[in-house]
Amino acid sequence: MAFSRSHQYALRVEWTGNLGTGTDHYRSYRRDHTVSAEGLPDILGSADPTFRGDRSRWNPEQLLLAALAQCHMLSYLHHCAVNGVVVLSYADDATGTMETEGNGGRFTGALLRPRVEVAAAEMRERALALHGPASRDCFIASSVNFPVRHEPVVAVRADS
Repeated sequence: MAFSRSHQYALRVEWTGNLGTGTDHYRSYRRDHTVSAEGLPDILGSADPTFRGDRSRWNPEQLLLAALAQCHMLSYLHHCAVNGVVVLSYADDATGTMETEGNGGRFTGALLRPRVEVAAAEMRERALALHGPASRDCFIASSVNFPVRHEPVVAVRADS
């Protein structure tokens, strides 16, 4: 029997880029902001440098890609744990593509490149296959309207 639960999340985004005259002109303000949530460290955000943002701060496009990569990793680790695959390390060099036109734009795709190390050679095939269910079960990937592709690589710990 399937059941449904609602999960609520709360955070605050506060613009910190008023240089004294607000948004009276496109170039008169900074895109800086702070993302905060109770009990967590703040995230310093801005726009992408292409849109007059500060490259030393996280931008929304990077955070979207990070959410996709984090969600896939967490889903994947769960599937490995319940299927007897011992993951020893995991790293993902993810990329995303956004296309802009006029004043609008949208993500057109993301590519996750998880590199996984498992404990034993007999786990390799199953470890590779579990990226499928992990992708299917990732809440963030299920919520976006662009393709999220995967190019996983699984290696076996050398001392196995």
